[in-house]
Amino acid sequence: MDFDFSDEQEQLRDAVRKWVDKAYTFDDRRRIVADGGFSPSVYQSLAELGLSGLYVQEAYGGMDMGPVEGMVVMEELGRGMLLEPLSHAWMAAAVLQAFASEDLKHDWLPRIASGEALMVLAQQERGNRYALHTCRTTAVNNQGHWFVSGHKSLVPASDHAHAFIVPAMVQGQLALFVVPRAEGIQTRHNYVSQDGSRMGEVFFENAPAQLLSLQGLAGLQLGVDVGIAALCAEAVGLMEKTLSITVEYMNTRKQFGVAIAAFQALQHRVADMKMELELGRSMSYYATLKLNAPADERTLALSRAKWQIGQSTRHVGQEAVQLHGGIGVTDEYIISHCFKRLTQMEMTWGDSLHHLAHVSNHMQDTAGVFA
Repeated sequence: MDFDFSDEQEQLRDAVRKWVDKAYTFDDRRRIVADGGFSPSVYQSLAELGLSGLYVQEAYGGMDMGPVEGMVVMEELGRGMLLEPLSHAWMAAAVLQAFASEDLKHDWLPRIASGEALMVLAQQERGNRYALHTCRTTAVNNQGHWFVSGHKSLVPASDHAHAFIVPAMVQGQLALFVVPRAEGIQTRHNYVSQDGSRMGEVFFENAPAQLLSLQGLAGLQLGVDVGIAALCAEAVGLMEKTLSITVEYMNTRKQFGVAIAAFQALQHRVADMKMELELGRSMSYYATLKLNAPADERTLALSRAKWQIGQSTRHVGQEAVQLHGGIGVTDEYIISHCFKRLTQMEMTWGDSLHHLAHVSNHMQDTAGVFA
């Protein structure tokens, strides 16, 4: 199998890397966190690069690219620890294109692609952990119009989003709705999460909604799988940066008159970090290549990848802090922010134990070793 990237993909990688180096430095990111964890101007800059429309088909004004291009982009954005929920635009585009009516596609996809509308998934409810099939939010149809009522937690950029994709129960069946920001929607308790990104609680009180699909679980699982693949790629980029910063520090930090990089025990720990990075990278590739597989195969592959990413991010983050010593946990130094972001990644879209359980529950008796 050829894992080389095309010239176009390398050009895309270079363009995003230059944007991160110039417009999204560590100091820029710290200012955004201080301002609340979301920058509309940054999101618009990403849209101007065409990134918000990366998954949107050309017919709807997008770049019509695929999972591999998404992986390339997220690796580079991972190096900058992007706060803005770009992956939610991709998730929304994937779900709309796979399940929505043509009217709904023409209504939202061009605006998502241009960056005019930020659409995020509002799925998490208190007490649900990572179960996608459980939902207390409800929707009713009144004279041909849908209305949604419920409470969603941990909604990214909730007070900046123009619309939400909301799972809700309809007569005992999970369905998906697009809920534009309007009357009947309240965003409360907006807060900055551990990694600095902006989140909030969203309350829907008979909020006018557009039916996306009555196949709610299938659509929701597709969106989450796209999110997991993007997160895996983002984690690879951030782990690579974390390792690079750690090696640079070890080459400059001296103890007993020599750089600590000369100590063999520490060299072994760095080698283990590199190994975990490469394990994570290979599973990120695997996740990306499985995004277009049948639903059951895709979801199982994404769980395998997310488990490995969880192990890798935990190891790389913790070792980076240990090898830096006390400076590694200070707010002024970048490694503490890398560590917090890597830790939150492990908990996003299902932690390692959740995905390990999913993988183990689907293992066959022979595990594919014997006929």
